[in-house]
Amino acid sequence: MSLLEIESLRLSIGNFEILKGVDLHIDQGEVLGLVGESGSGKSMTALTLMRLLPELARTSGRVSFDGIDILNTPEAAMNKLRGDDIGMVFQEPMTALNPVKTIGEQVAEGIRWHTGANRKDAEDRARAMLDRVGLPEAKFPLTRYPHELSGGQRQRVVIAIACALQPKLLVADEPTTALDVVLQAQILELLRDLVDERRMGLLLISHDLAVVADMADRVTIMRHGEVMDSGETGRILTEKAHPYTRQLAEASTHVPERVSRFIPPPLTPPHKGEGDVDVAASPSTLKPGVDLGETSSASTSPSPLWGGVWGGGEASPRDAGQMSGDAESRFLLIVDGVTRDYAGRRRSLFSKPEPFRAVRSVSFDLYEGQSMALVGRSGCGKSTLARMILALDRPTSGSIRFGGEELTTKSEAELRPSRRNMQVVFQDPYGSFNPRHKVERLVAEPLHLLESQPSRSERRERVAQALAEVGLSAAEMDRYPHEFSGGQRQRLSIARALITRPKLIVADEPVSALDVSIRAQVLDLFADLNQRLGVAYLFITHDLAVARAITDQVMVMHEGEIVERGDTGAVLDDPQSEAGRMLVAASPDLDRALARRRAAVRV
Repeated sequence: MSLLEIESLRLSIGNFEILKGVDLHIDQGEVLGLVGESGSGKSMTALTLMRLLPELARTSGRVSFDGIDILNTPEAAMNKLRGDDIGMVFQEPMTALNPVKTIGEQVAEGIRWHTGANRKDAEDRARAMLDRVGLPEAKFPLTRYPHELSGGQRQRVVIAIACALQPKLLVADEPTTALDVVLQAQILELLRDLVDERRMGLLLISHDLAVVADMADRVTIMRHGEVMDSGETGRILTEKAHPYTRQLAEASTHVPERVSRFIPPPLTPPHKGEGDVDVAASPSTLKPGVDLGETSSASTSPSPLWGGVWGGGEASPRDAGQMSGDAESRFLLIVDGVTRDYAGRRRSLFSKPEPFRAVRSVSFDLYEGQSMALVGRSGCGKSTLARMILALDRPTSGSIRFGGEELTTKSEAELRPSRRNMQVVFQDPYGSFNPRHKVERLVAEPLHLLESQPSRSERRERVAQALAEVGLSAAEMDRYPHEFSGGQRQRLSIARALITRPKLIVADEPVSALDVSIRAQVLDLFADLNQRLGVAYLFITHDLAVARAITDQVMVMHEGEIVERGDTGAVLDDPQSEAGRMLVAASPDLDRALARRRAAVRV
């Protein structure tokens, strides 16, 4: 008998049928990958297993865990199973954590409740588990609160809570979505080690086929509440016999067709070599992995502007006085020597708190129509830098100019024109919305920045257009955020950012919560807006495939500093910094994962 058996599972909420006869099983020591588009029923399958469904939900079929009939088990018995025998890593780390309890309390809470351990023993076990998921006490004391951690660090706390009691079955719903690729590799290795050591079953819910190909022994692919394809992972993802499996595989490696509107500005004459071609003559067609120097010049050496790495020790052409006056006027964003310090904690009652430096003297330039990626590990300062650019936080020192205007000294009223032309897509698609407001009001929020306020009908028309651009219908306007899946909520965030047609969008992990099909659509949308409207992007991402697909340049950030910058293809194909090499080596790749599986079979 399998550890988990689900047979003919049906789930309805009200008049809507969500699951339509789902069958799957997991043996001890086995990893099952559950894959499908947003809204396909993956998370609802997991919530049915955990018996965490709404009151109006109706289920039928059979769900058996270790011989226990889950659907007919009393709630008191389920309370003993949850967290002890069945652990779950929820999709959204901020909503899964209690904001008023420290991380140490939250990891120790389940240990004390299920085992009866005293406070000290529970804290010791919590400390060891947090250390194992990459949160050592020396850097992350048990007294920290969730808001003091980055999104990736919060996700590690959630994983520690789920694994602290060594469950027989772990349900992991997008467990690495918020993690950088280096930490993602470490967490996946940890989960695989736990499976091997404890013969634990693992239900891995993910939209990342590369992660599933690397981790899962078998895969089940769902769509619209039904199982479309199921079997051994290598065979299913290699043969792609089912049309929907083939569609997902193609979408996971999708690269938008785009012609960048960003034209590298000319340098002043002394810097232009005799054999160089003027790269500003025409836009270059960008292809993944191809340096702009190759597509825009016949010379074997790239353009000095694009080949140089400034911000990591070298001066930019603007700083060196090598940029023409017309070129300098095309700067949309100039970040100059920006530093951000936060108050530290007191080590004792009478000691002075030592400040923590999150961002260290960062400088870079962004042109109109340019698309730039900011990549780096979780906690390296990416989101802090983004908040300062958006004027949501003020730098301790340095200057930020947008559209020729200094932002750091402006009041909120003076920032209004800049905010109209600079929008944001936040990392957490749920926490960025007011749950009491409907979609129409949420997506229309930035319209108050317009000089002329639209009428009610014009506002609805703009909201409907923005929703259509991200793959949603006008009918969604009268729904609330909780009625959408995580991926759908992120699409709402993107629609809200697009509605004012800004000149710059700062996108903090904009597609990390999206399934591969919607991710492909959204990347196409970003590429189209860049080409058609000249919208510039600052993409903050840990997904190097996204950076390769959609950006002109990449900056690598490490411990608050920009350690490398250059053309996307050049940096990702041959990173020069240690931090860049670590990110590239750890980045998941579907073809590479399947090749490893084939090699293992041959051995």
